[in-house]
Amino acid sequence: MDEQNTMDILERIHASYYQLTAAERKVADYVLTQHTQVQFMSITQLADECGTAEATISRFCRSLKLKGFNAFKIELARRSAAAPAVQEQAKDTPLGRSQEVGRTASDAIRQTVDLVEPQQIQRAVELIEQASHVMCIGSGGSMLLAQECAHLFSTVTGKFYAVADSHLQMSAAATMRTEDILILFSYSGATTSGLQILEYAKEKGIRTILITRFHKSPAAKLADVVLRCGSNEGPFQFGSVPAKIAQLVVVDVLFQEYLHRNRESCEENIQSIASALSCMHV
Repeated sequence: MDEQNTMDILERIHASYYQLTAAERKVADYVLTQHTQVQFMSITQLADECGTAEATISRFCRSLKLKGFNAFKIELARRSAAAPAVQEQAKDTPLGRSQEVGRTASDAIRQTVDLVEPQQIQRAVELIEQASHVMCIGSGGSMLLAQECAHLFSTVTGKFYAVADSHLQMSAAATMRTEDILILFSYSGATTSGLQILEYAKEKGIRTILITRFHKSPAAKLADVVLRCGSNEGPFQFGSVPAKIAQLVVVDVLFQEYLHRNRESCEENIQSIASALSCMHV
C-alpha cells in the first residue's frame, strides 16, 4: 500500500504541501487550521472561505489521492472520530448523553432562527398563496420531512401533497402547471434527483422553494426561493436528528406565516377538518 495513503489526512496534507499549487496551498492552509469545521462544509462554502474556485478544491482532493471532496470530508471525519475525546466523566452517563442531545437540538433551533430571512419567508408564502397545488418532495430521510410538511399544511389547506418515489416525482412534475409550485427538501442541496427535478421544473416555468443548509449549493442556484436551516451534519451522520429538527423549524416558520396571513380561511378549514375527524376518535 502507498505509504501516503496510510497517513492521517492532516499528515498527508503536510507531506504533500510543497507539491501543491499556490491556490491549493491556500486550501491546505485553511484546512490545517479549521479541519473540524471543514468536515461540515459544502465544497462551495470551502471555496468561498479559501477565496478559490470549486475546481481548485477538487484538484486539491485529487492531489491527496482522494476521489473527490466527499471522500476528503470522510477522511476528516474519520480523523475526528479517532481523536481522543476530552469529556467530563458526567457526560458518559445516560443523563449526560441526554443533556448533550438536548444541547445539540437547541443549537440546531437557534442556528436556524438566526438564518431566517423574512423576505424569503414572505416570498415563499406568496408563492403558496398563489399556487393551485403544492408538491413536497425529497430523497431518503428528506422525504420524511416533505411528508411532514404536506401533513402540517393539510390541516389548513387542501393544496399540499407529497410524492415519495423519485420516478413518480418526475411524473407528477410533468403534469404540473405554471400556477403550481414545488417544495424540495435537500440538506446538502446536491442530490442528483433533486437537481434533475429542479432543472425540469425551471424548464417548465414551475416555481420552486428549496429548504437546505447551503445557500450556495447547486440546488440553490436553481430554486426561486431558498430557505436555510441550521445544524451541522458530518459525512457519517446521514440525516441526523438535529438536521431534521432544523428543517422542521423552517417548515413551522413557513406554516405560521401562512396561517397569520390567511387566518380566516385557515380557521374555517381547521373547523371543517376537526368536524370530519371527530368520528375517528373515541
